[in-house]
Amino acid sequence: GCAVKYSGYLEYADEPFCTNCYRKIPRLMKLGKDITLWGLEIGLLTMRKGELARFVFSPDYAYGKLGCPPLVPLNATVLFEVELLDFLDSAESDGFFALTAEQQGMFPLQKVLKVADTEREFGNYLFRQQRFLDAKDRYKRANSILRRSPFSEAEQCQIDASKLLVLLNLSLTYLKLERPARALTYGEKALEIDQRNAKALFRCGQACLCMTEYEKARDFLVRAQHIQPFNHDINNELKKLA
Repeated sequence: GCAVKYSGYLEYADEPFCTNCYRKIPRLMKLGKDITLWGLEIGLLTMRKGELARFVFSPDYAYGKLGCPPLVPLNATVLFEVELLDFLDSAESDGFFALTAEQQGMFPLQKVLKVADTEREFGNYLFRQQRFLDAKDRYKRANSILRRSPFSEAEQCQIDASKLLVLLNLSLTYLKLERPARALTYGEKALEIDQRNAKALFRCGQACLCMTEYEKARDFLVRAQHIQPFNHDINNELKKLA
């Protein structure tokens, strides 16, 4: 999936015949599914994240001999201005979720961790767009595949490290969704992995504060403050409590 800003122009035209630049943060689009213009697909595959490029496409790489009436005339050469804002390779992730549960269980751990990381990155992108429900679903997908049983202590450490990030994301997302009880649940799950994690303690404190459980909130926040005494956010929450 890629986040792209684009504008398409006909020859000698000042105004684009198509653009998505009116959106502050464009949605993620998939090559071959959402982006089907052949030249644009090829062009995007040559670009790096953050790059701005201009492509001139002959009709064979754009809209062909027939064009796309009424916007694009017959046999038109077009210019596209493209900015690649973000790119996430979801092919392996999509392939993984198309498998049966039994097939997923046979996947090598490193590939499972990569899929979980991709899902979490998708969630982060959606979170930045303030699409919290969609972000939550991505984080939950990542969490679900990290429930597999490890074959060794080293594998358990790798799974826990990946799971901790997802649980912290879920806790924050549920706070944004104004569901503090769920935020607390995921914060406490994160603490089961790392009891001295300041972010997890902070999220639990925030959740308890939202639920007016002030003693519990203070306990979590004071523990977080002991670990990070100069953290501005933690100290501010304690001021709220006071």
